[in-house]
Amino acid sequence: MERDILGQYVKSITSPKRFIVGHYLLKELATYTATYGDHAYVICDEFILDRARNEAGKSFEEAGHQSEFVKFNYQITQDEIDRHREAVQKSGANIIVGIGGGKTLDTAKATAYYTHLPVAIFPTIASTDAPCTALSVIYNADGSFDRYLFLPTNPDIVLADPNILVSAPTRFFVAGIGDALATYFEARACYQKNGDNLVNLKPSLAGLGIAKMCYDTILEYGLQAKIAVDQNVSTPAVEKTIEATIYLSGVGAESGGLAAAHAIHNGMTAVPSLHHAQHGEKVVFGLLTQLVLESAPREEIETVIRFIKEVGLPLTLKDLGLDEFKEEEWRKVAEDACAEGDTMGNMPHPVTPEDVYQAIIAANALAEHHYN
Repeated sequence: MERDILGQYVKSITSPKRFIVGHYLLKELATYTATYGDHAYVICDEFILDRARNEAGKSFEEAGHQSEFVKFNYQITQDEIDRHREAVQKSGANIIVGIGGGKTLDTAKATAYYTHLPVAIFPTIASTDAPCTALSVIYNADGSFDRYLFLPTNPDIVLADPNILVSAPTRFFVAGIGDALATYFEARACYQKNGDNLVNLKPSLAGLGIAKMCYDTILEYGLQAKIAVDQNVSTPAVEKTIEATIYLSGVGAESGGLAAAHAIHNGMTAVPSLHHAQHGEKVVFGLLTQLVLESAPREEIETVIRFIKEVGLPLTLKDLGLDEFKEEEWRKVAEDACAEGDTMGNMPHPVTPEDVYQAIIAANALAEHHYN
């Protein structure tokens, strides 16, 4: 760990070089990537692949740039990253572009890292804060959590187009709100502990402030935005919420740090009946469990639960899709959440697997109590 001349741990605030929010950005993609390269290797989600070829491909062609569009194969594993890495080296591309959801974008970031190339990120769903972070979350082929890949730099540019983001199912947009909801509470815990943020430095005051702005913004505009997205329209509330869930959450989490909520999410990836739950949906339950572990004030917990219900996020384990609570399975979740190197160590006080297991049961009971 780096130290400054006074012997204190170095604090950090990190961010993408550029974050752009605007309409019809896909048709102008080459305008924004030209600074970084003229031969793009574009990793796309299947549903956007044809549209990207037509719109972004035409943009590259008109700029006199080369491009090739490749489908992402559904899961970010080391094998998937290696597949793209080899293809990039054969193609001669000099910039990586990711167009799609969080796992596609994390694959693009990891591929850029291994090939030493710049990366442009174009989210098609606002379901996580993955677009802005210097981090890729790697999974095993069965969908369970493998590891974090910490990257030396953030994406070179992130482009968020509200027209595309509101056309995705509302559930994805709301899951992004759920992921962002935890940002402040995790950053707060990490700051109190003086733990490690996502670039393995110390949480900064700026990171904590951005995380708090994220929380305030989604409380103020999240419900308005969700209602607008239900109608597939973009409004100022939608744009503010997109900025919060993608940029403020990403920078706040990376500079402020993660804690119990994401560690518990990582443990929950080992529960087969939850594999269809979105990242942000599981993070919300992780947040409730963190608040129980912290013995957070009643008013704070009730504000969080009320907001979860307002925007239609899953509240209980049953809402998340759990078919049966098996003690052995959830003790494994608690054990994994406390694994060495995960973010449970950023909690202000020591937390054991037994603490987590009991807090999970208590959080679910609390959620059920507030269900109606």
